[in-house]
Amino acid sequence: MLKDILESLYQRYNRPELIRPDPLQFVYRYTDPADMEIVAFLAADLAYGRVQQIEKSLTALFAVMGESPSAFVRDFNDARRKNLRAFKHRFTTGDDIADLLTLLRRILRRFGGIQEFFLQAYDPADKNIIPALSKFCASLCEMHAAEHNGRVTAGLQYLLASPEKGSPCKRLNLFLRWMVRKDRLDPGLWKSIDKAKLIVPLDVHMARLCRILGLYHQKTPSLAAALKITESFLEIHPPDPVKYDFALSRIGIVEGCNGKYDLRCEGCEIEEFCK
Repeated sequence: MLKDILESLYQRYNRPELIRPDPLQFVYRYTDPADMEIVAFLAADLAYGRVQQIEKSLTALFAVMGESPSAFVRDFNDARRKNLRAFKHRFTTGDDIADLLTLLRRILRRFGGIQEFFLQAYDPADKNIIPALSKFCASLCEMHAAEHNGRVTAGLQYLLASPEKGSPCKRLNLFLRWMVRKDRLDPGLWKSIDKAKLIVPLDVHMARLCRILGLYHQKTPSLAAALKITESFLEIHPPDPVKYDFALSRIGIVEGCNGKYDLRCEGCEIEEFCK
């Protein structure tokens, strides 16, 4: 029964015309896969806070990066770092973004793209994507530390939040969802990773909906909660456990669901769970 409900939500909400205000919208402003990959990484990494502020910040960032964000990264230098100095998204500064772009420059020049770098850590035998994501974050932090007296700034650590510290890694798992899955919304640029290995991008809104559906009972989003919820979705749809992520998130964003039953809930697929 729950699978039928989720499929109904997927059919209703998993449509391109409902992509706004999701940060995925910025990926489709570009057609070159190299640009789309860079934009996806940055858009997902800054997907925290109010959706209006996320849109505003990403609009400002990509305006600075110009027509080809991948070219901007490949040729990133001190002058471009200065151009980012005025950037601010909540507690992420222009210097934080510049530090990240410096790392991405090294990746693009050596590996050609983020996918090729990520695959250095990916093992198809792993149960899920978490070990690869941990190695990915650790490698980037080590690269930065090697050139900064062994230190990694708090701002960069936040942008590269690792599962090793118990974080649900919502933003990086969101990026992986975009890159690995392919449907009417997710671009699926990466072809070498099994989508069955993905982890649900868990934030407070997704956590609330999953509690309503009885998929878990913790109040605080954590890696353990994300794994538990993903296991539940694996039982429902083993080939693609994060298939319903976008559709479920629309209930809160499009319908204004706050987990409390009122007249707006009439006709909603999950109405019976909220009563």
